[in-house]
Amino acid sequence: MNSTPSQPPLSEVLPTIILGGAGFSYQTHPDPESIPVHDILRHAFDQGLRAIDTSPFYEPSEQILGRALAHPEVTSRYSRSDYVLMTKVGRTPAGFDYTPAAVRASVATSLQRLGTTYLDVVFCHDIEAVTDEDVLGAVGELIEFVRQGKIRYIGLSSYRIDLLARRARMVRERYGRPVDVIQNWAQLTLQNSRLETEGVAALVEAGVSCICSSSPLAIGLLRKGGVPRGRLGDFHPAPEELRRVVGEVADYADAQGESLARLALRYALWRAHEANQGSVGVRTIIGVSTLGELRENIGAARGILKGDLANPVLDASQIEKDEPLIEKAHAMLGEWVNWTFTIPQVGWSQELKCVVTDDGGVVNAR
Repeated sequence: MNSTPSQPPLSEVLPTIILGGAGFSYQTHPDPESIPVHDILRHAFDQGLRAIDTSPFYEPSEQILGRALAHPEVTSRYSRSDYVLMTKVGRTPAGFDYTPAAVRASVATSLQRLGTTYLDVVFCHDIEAVTDEDVLGAVGELIEFVRQGKIRYIGLSSYRIDLLARRARMVRERYGRPVDVIQNWAQLTLQNSRLETEGVAALVEAGVSCICSSSPLAIGLLRKGGVPRGRLGDFHPAPEELRRVVGEVADYADAQGESLARLALRYALWRAHEANQGSVGVRTIIGVSTLGELRENIGAARGILKGDLANPVLDASQIEKDEPLIEKAHAMLGEWVNWTFTIPQVGWSQELKCVVTDDGGVVNAR
């Protein structure tokens, strides 16, 4: 079993849709402190989205979420046991630090910021940026927190499917237990579905029984109006040509009376549902920055998922309606279908945790 003896598999705990906390960060929003997060949480919880994914890197998401979870509008309706809290270690706005002391301090800080005595899931964040030993050492520290009852489940997070599978196998070999969950982003989308076609089987072979697919809109790429720009500027890895083609797809969807963002979310939820197989559960993390965005996303989800959003059934009639638009979008994307970003960037050193230039210099930004 992937979990501790007293815990059920995480796939039995997580709802189909998880609320992402990156939308409450300086990366994606110019003023995240202005977001009415307690209203967003209450509405999400009321609709069955009772799981939150965040990270210290999503500054100041943890702090904002902690205040929102303590708000009377939330506490009057929901207790701590009613929702799942997921966060990460290893990466902050200052950079990567996978040392044992940093991992321990990060967990302690997250507990304090989120106002809780335990964290349901802690991921090692962006493991492609660090070495095998960095990750294995961090997992060892997290296992100790599991023994103490401060963490319930342990996960790995990365864009790189190959590394997720390989390091999940390494964790199982070293510690005699697999990781409980992995998180992969922007690879179960209308533009790139490699998580489904290549990743699920490899991860199941590595002992993973729960997969979180985040960024179903590829960090805001698959929508009209371009990628989001927060206080930190344009961080998105998509090249200009891909952005241009996606813009054309968005215009085409508009002409058909459809929103690319809604279509892309329905596609991601459909394929995640289809990727569920036997011993593995695939869940989708959506990011929002406003109550309106949350309502729009829930509306799009209910276009293809019927019943309780925690355990829904697919609407085959909506899939039939969407398939011609999906086929046209793929035809327009052409060579960009299943194209992947270069993560980490060229020249990145896992040992130094920075970019090393051709002349031996270093760049401390990823």
